[in-house]
Amino acid sequence: MRARERGAAALQRPVVLRTEALTKAYGQLIAAREISLEVHAGSFTGVVGPNGAGKTTLLSMISGLNRPTSGSVTVSGVDVWADGPSAKRLIGSLPDRLRLFDRLTGAQLLTYAGVLQGVARSTLAERASELAEAFGLESALDRPVSDYSAGMQKKIGLACSMIHAPEMLVLDEPFEAVDPVSASNLTEILEQFVAGGGSVVMSSHSLDLIQRVCDHVAVIQGGVVVAQGTVDAVRGGASLEERFAELTQSADAGKGLEWLRGSADSA
Repeated sequence: MRARERGAAALQRPVVLRTEALTKAYGQLIAAREISLEVHAGSFTGVVGPNGAGKTTLLSMISGLNRPTSGSVTVSGVDVWADGPSAKRLIGSLPDRLRLFDRLTGAQLLTYAGVLQGVARSTLAERASELAEAFGLESALDRPVSDYSAGMQKKIGLACSMIHAPEMLVLDEPFEAVDPVSASNLTEILEQFVAGGGSVVMSSHSLDLIQRVCDHVAVIQGGVVVAQGTVDAVRGGASLEERFAELTQSADAGKGLEWLRGSADSA
């Protein structure tokens, strides 16, 4: 109910992200084909699709990490690929296969991320401290990031993406390798960010998570958006998992493997 109400309210706000006919080709392989999306301020948008569908390609083009073959991306009216530095100050990005400067301590990494984004020194230490407390990392700030678990690295990466107070977060599988308690904490932090007028675009393989926290969703299959809109509109009265299986034609994935049975049947 909360996500539904948030989505309705967001539609009355300005569009913060717009992609138009966004396409990425690797030779003959089309990883993303003419994807057009609109994300409003104060909305939480999920991007779902099978492995290899083009989710990471789309998010990396939006965040300015992977140049599109054609099409455009604007964030708050700033063209991501015509004015990258200005656009990236509006975006907080958590990419796939996160790479961190893991010889730095957590505190040093947060400071580095803030300086890189032009955060004033006078506010940087306070922001880093508040983020570390919010993500439950305060006791680990003096340790090298290389000593962090996979889930802790995900959390420090997300904290780095937020330290410059961006207007929009672009997150590729932010809950991967994160334990259930920390996942609940991350969800609360992201919902607070959205409640404050920020926007989140997030990919996830957890359809239950998307259905619970997102107000909008885009389903990608074969580099093409096959459905987009509010979560309720895309579900169409079914569960998101059922609708996903229908849209991506994955309901028959187990057929042809009838011989994979227990030993009693194969004896």
